[in-house]
Amino acid sequence: MEYKQIQELIKTINKSNIGELSIEEKDFKITIKQKKENVQTFVNPQPYPQPSLQAPASVTSLPNTPTPASTPAAPAASSQPDNLVTIKSPMIGTFYRRASPDKPLLAEVGTEVKNGQTVCIIEAMKLFNDIESEVNGTIVKVLVDDASPVEYDQPLFLVEPN
Repeated sequence: MEYKQIQELIKTINKSNIGELSIEEKDFKITIKQKKENVQTFVNPQPYPQPSLQAPASVTSLPNTPTPASTPAAPAASSQPDNLVTIKSPMIGTFYRRASPDKPLLAEVGTEVKNGQTVCIIEAMKLFNDIESEVNGTIVKVLVDDASPVEYDQPLFLVEPN
């Protein structure tokens, strides 16, 4: 393979969503990989999901007129983050708790996680991105349902650091 052909391949890979390309000929082998950063540069944060998340909570609260229990729950939740770390979504996409439908959950309540351990997967534009824990600790709460859409910077897990 000639140098110009290799340059053309690199340009083509950089312009596409292909993460990796390997070519083998008789005594020649080349593998071209995109950096992880380049794959995720298409993410555009949108501020609109927070109001939409609050709206269903308000709708479910409206039919239940006696909501004194709901009101103290909010201050209790705000007092918990003092010692808890929130793992947030770095992108817009679909949240998955399993690597594939036949695999076990990557992280659930009570799971011990280590810094760099995959806790979930977010699919964005047909690319599956491993989301890793930022701390060593125990998963206290899963904040998102499996196979549901998530937004940029949306909280996914609460972790109690070790």
